[in-house]
Amino acid sequence: MKSTAITLKDLLPENFNNLLESKGATFIKRAGEENVRQVVVDVLCGNNLRASTEHLTRLRLGKINAATFIVYLRGLQVAKDFSRQIPQIAFQNLTCRATKSEKEICKWMIGLTGKGVQNVLRDDELQLKKYTESFAINLKRLATETEKDLGKLQCRVKSKSGTESILDWHDILSLFCTIGSQTLAIRGSEKSTYGKLFERLVLGSVLAALGFEQTSYPPGKTSGVFWLSSKIGEREADATLLVAPGQAIRFDLGFIGRGNPEITKDKVSRFERNLEVNKQQFHSATCIIVDRVGEGSGLEEHAKRAGARVIQMSMSYWPVELAQWLFDKFAHKADVLNCPRKDLPEFFKRKLTAVSFETFVRGLIISESEQV
Repeated sequence: MKSTAITLKDLLPENFNNLLESKGATFIKRAGEENVRQVVVDVLCGNNLRASTEHLTRLRLGKINAATFIVYLRGLQVAKDFSRQIPQIAFQNLTCRATKSEKEICKWMIGLTGKGVQNVLRDDELQLKKYTESFAINLKRLATETEKDLGKLQCRVKSKSGTESILDWHDILSLFCTIGSQTLAIRGSEKSTYGKLFERLVLGSVLAALGFEQTSYPPGKTSGVFWLSSKIGEREADATLLVAPGQAIRFDLGFIGRGNPEITKDKVSRFERNLEVNKQQFHSATCIIVDRVGEGSGLEEHAKRAGARVIQMSMSYWPVELAQWLFDKFAHKADVLNCPRKDLPEFFKRKLTAVSFETFVRGLIISESEQV
């Protein structure tokens, strides 16, 4: 395969790397704190996370799609046959040293995703060579047939600076292919991405809204504080709360629906009644927070026998149920118990106004770009 003189990194917009970055703090900056706060409040009010994050997915997709369009326009300004050189550009970047961003867009440009490289090409460089040659031939044939069916196309795009790019059917079909693969890849990664991210955001937010203070581990206080994600002894927990001296709760939160009861049951069975923090012993309770429990699963009875509590996020205003449990078991009285139901959305917004979401997700890598 012939080499090409076009350098892909020169065509990428400055924000392209940021759009692909998947660190938790980067996500919050990209989506905006207000957007993230609204999704968290929606979940605290019993709304489905998937429905609430759809607009965030659309926001990210729209920005990446727009940045990709700019790559094509810049490429056509460098070389009129830019889209015809794409198979060579992709082969070069996928087989030589290139940045993650360059490799990602190269996969999309030849109709692949990360999974496609693994499953279609079996990570074989020889297969990649055959694939890109075949891709080039097929796209050229498709462009010829499309022109025959729909007529010749000359789509002129003029930028603010006055530079003009002309796209024909080959360019447009190549762009469509890239956008399609890109959309498939991004959507495929969003489920796990938002699951990991919002587990921390929702858990940190609900504990903050109920009057507890986030701290680092090991804590300086023995009551009223929580920290996220830790492993103490044999047990990992999404959050550990020291309610009062000698009294602790370990939380597991997962956006698990009624179709996966075995995962929730496994969480219920993995707990320890005692916890040692700063050489002090705490009696530990377990709270499992899941999206929904199926009818007849017997899960709540199983949890009760194990001394654990299961709370469903699909229930309207489930934080009130959590607050009531904390009051009954530990005499912790949260403000939310005095709030009328109709005022709860505003209550949660007010409580979360001063919360820094970045502290909940600091250091969290929510997905590797290779998986996108």
